[in-house]
Amino acid sequence: MHILLMEDDPVLADILVDYLAETYQVSHAYNSENVHKFLENTQFDLFIFDINVTGQNGIELLKELREFSNNTPTIFITAYKDTNHLKKAFDAGAHDYIKKPFELDELSIRISNLKRIFNIDANKPLEITPEVLFDQKTRTIIKNGNIISIGHKNTQILNYFLKNKARVISNDELFQNIWDYDSLPSEATLRSHIRDLRNIIGKEKIKTIRAEGYMYE
Repeated sequence: MHILLMEDDPVLADILVDYLAETYQVSHAYNSENVHKFLENTQFDLFIFDINVTGQNGIELLKELREFSNNTPTIFITAYKDTNHLKKAFDAGAHDYIKKPFELDELSIRISNLKRIFNIDANKPLEITPEVLFDQKTRTIIKNGNIISIGHKNTQILNYFLKNKARVISNDELFQNIWDYDSLPSEATLRSHIRDLRNIIGKEKIKTIRAEGYMYE
């Protein structure tokens, strides 16, 4: 599991990085500019953003990322105590919110909760149907006892669908979250990936929403 932490307090940042690095892979950004640079080359499983950082604040940053279809699970940490910032955080697309000062164990519990909700870094295969299991770690589907390799991109696509169930996902959203900007595929290539997945996990699992995209059910 790879976490991107944005925190501009060097003391708190060191504490959080040291603590999180005991369990997870952690990258540290001081501000939104650093975050964007990380996102150019790396996909993250979880964002932990402080709200009140220099430059663009955490809420503005997350709102911008959501507008570009980045739906990475996000926890805000903040010294703000008012409900106004709480509301703004969730309106921007946050999944959790923790107020300073906090115990490190509390942060760990909140991370574990999001891991469970979004099936992040699962150690055992995920059940798609009683007959079909998905092992993202080995990039395989276990279907009726047979192991089928599905490759890197199909694994990423299926994992993205699983994190965004029952929601219409456009082609552009898949392009932006699965491929690098300089290697965007054609729509025909995307359709080929979707067709391959449907043939393995069942056509009914990934529905085409006409003129909008796809929905995983």
